[in-house]
Amino acid sequence: MNHPLISAIEENYKKKNIPDPKPGDVVRVHQIIKEGDKERVQVFEGVVIKRQHGTELGATFTVRKIAVGGIGVERTYQLHSPTVVKVERVKSSHVRRAKLLYLRNTKSSRIRLHGEKADAVVWEEPEAEKELEKIKEEQEKEADIKAQEKAHEEEELEKKFHEARGEAVVDKPSEKESDDTIKSDETPDKTDGK
Repeated sequence: MNHPLISAIEENYKKKNIPDPKPGDVVRVHQIIKEGDKERVQVFEGVVIKRQHGTELGATFTVRKIAVGGIGVERTYQLHSPTVVKVERVKSSHVRRAKLLYLRNTKSSRIRLHGEKADAVVWEEPEAEKELEKIKEEQEKEADIKAQEKAHEEEELEKKFHEARGEAVVDKPSEKESDDTIKSDETPDKTDGK
């Protein structure tokens, strides 16, 4: 039993919509990964092999998948972690153990979870959607900036190329100016005498 003051502090850090993955469930976990000053969402899909500490602040669940080449990969996630944005249950199956640690010693082709049924449930925090949109907007802004820089570099290279060949550098007209000249060229001349 925790002290009332400690439990009051812990309430601030707990999620409102707590994921409830059970051993034997196939889940897809969406986690925010920070690399330097960039953020991205990484998805990890696998079987829940154990769950620990109930729903308290330090509660965890472990997901295992078989990666390329038959290598088993396990990740342990905290239930109330702010970096875990979304947990999706893809399938659930009937198991008779609380911890499926025996799956570590079996080949991927021999793993059979009985009573599998499609049981799609999504646990997602409302604030997480806003954060995902923010990350997408930042990525789009970075892509726009890179595209502008690349266009500027190409213009500089083209100018250097023309200078090296000894040609006069001609500035390209803007899109509006070029559209105006095309329209003026398309107008028919009525001075033909007919």
